[in-house]
Amino acid sequence: MSSVETVRRPRPKGGGAAGAQSLFWRVPWLRPLVLLTPPVGWFVVIYLAALVTLLITAFWTIDPFTTQIVQSWNLDNFRIIITDSTYWSIIGRTVGIATLVTATDAVLAFPFAYFMARVATRRVQTLLFAAVLLPLWASYLARVYAWILILNHSGVLNWSLQSIGLPPANIGYTNTAMWLVFSYIWLPFMIIPVYAALERVPESLMEASADQGARRWQTLRDVVLPLAAPGVVAGSIFTFSLTLGDYITPILVGGASSTFIGNVVYANVGIANNIPFAAALSMVPLGIMAVYLFIAYRLGAFEAL
Repeated sequence: MSSVETVRRPRPKGGGAAGAQSLFWRVPWLRPLVLLTPPVGWFVVIYLAALVTLLITAFWTIDPFTTQIVQSWNLDNFRIIITDSTYWSIIGRTVGIATLVTATDAVLAFPFAYFMARVATRRVQTLLFAAVLLPLWASYLARVYAWILILNHSGVLNWSLQSIGLPPANIGYTNTAMWLVFSYIWLPFMIIPVYAALERVPESLMEASADQGARRWQTLRDVVLPLAAPGVVAGSIFTFSLTLGDYITPILVGGASSTFIGNVVYANVGIANNIPFAAALSMVPLGIMAVYLFIAYRLGAFEAL
């Protein structure tokens, strides 16, 4: 005969800490619950509560005589946003430049990330990573002011053009200047997810494509690009949302016709002291990003984050 021994983990006996430990053994889901409760609770209290408060405030109004908030529920703020063409123009400008910045960063980031992931040696990868991350260590304002020195009328760009006999560009304080500055500032946020996606492309798939007689550009189009697409979409989440919510760069490098949604929100919170309208206008980029994130999720972008 053969005997089978059942090995059981010893359970602590007694009360207090020993009893709690015994409870953790009996209820397996209790351990992750205890670990996740503090961060999830912080998220709910700080983030979701703030969003709910913002949404509620959007339905209030302000008394034109006393400038006090009137806590009466109505849709006046949203009606003004929908019916006033000025706000449609601002929203269109913000979304348009955010889209253009995202497309520009995707075009610039892909060959750079491809070289890092598939061509460069480990030492070169390290140097390129440092080059990508180094601008992020500098202040946001310092980087924007550096571009002001480059793009203004007497800046480096115009001086260089005039030194070789070309007319000055005069793109400072325009929408073009905002596009250039945003594209530079957010480029690292596109490179890193694209690199992560390209690095995960199996070498065997590329070899199989070559064995089937595909040329390099065909392998790039049919194998690499589809597998790297989630990384591009993941990077676009950062570049699009960061541009959509920015208000500092339009103030510093934009012109009279460069107002973004964030500038109007900032003016209504500060100068106009119309917080309910600012809250209502803040719902516009939040709604745009909610739709954008849903599309990104459907495209599998979160797998590349």
